[in-house]
Amino acid sequence: MMNKLLQPPGWLPPKGYANGVAARGTMVFVGGQIGWNAQQQFESDDFIAQCGLALRNIAEVLREAGAGPEHMVRMTWYVTDRDEYSRRLGELGPVYRDAMGRNFPAMTCVQVAALVEHRAKVEIEVTAVIPD
Repeated sequence: MMNKLLQPPGWLPPKGYANGVAARGTMVFVGGQIGWNAQQQFESDDFIAQCGLALRNIAEVLREAGAGPEHMVRMTWYVTDRDEYSRRLGELGPVYRDAMGRNFPAMTCVQVAALVEHRAKVEIEVTAVIPD
């Protein structure tokens, strides 16, 4: 692994994210990506479909920097409905792994009242580090 996962002794391991990540290299900051396509058009109002597109958008921005999901060190999710997020985690897992593989950075998820784009149900931002 290129980054060091930070797991304090005696802590239960987190599921689907890391408690912390240490990394050195070129930092890449991916602005909040939402579930629309490259033409900024929504293809669906479904939460899982929007998550999939947002994650694929992140992967494309990372590629532009010469990075990939394995370089992610931090991910922040902004969702408009935390109950839907929690209820649909089983569906979200495969969609996440399809776009990001088995790369689980330090992660935060918060519910927000609304996102700037009216139809958006999720916005995700990422910090990645490409090793020196």
